[in-house]
Amino acid sequence: MYNLLLFGSFGWGEILIIAFVILLLFGGRKIPELMKGIGKGVKSFKDGVKGVENDIKDDEVKSTINDIKKDIEN
Repeated sequence: MYNLLLFGSFGWGEILIIAFVILLLFGGRKIPELMKGIGKGVKSFKDGVKGVENDIKDDEVKSTINDIKKDIEN
């Protein structure tokens, strides 16, 4: 059976115990809020990565256009 990299060699028993401990620590009402916060954080991170990728692409396009302008002028 394949082991997930995220969970290493955890089995279903260990995962259920961890879930039970989280349920005891945070309570049933806090878990949805916790997951919502994690989801917002992941979305924010993805948006930031996309912004950086777009900036890099824009810089590459601008440098290519400047190179073409220089070649045309000469």
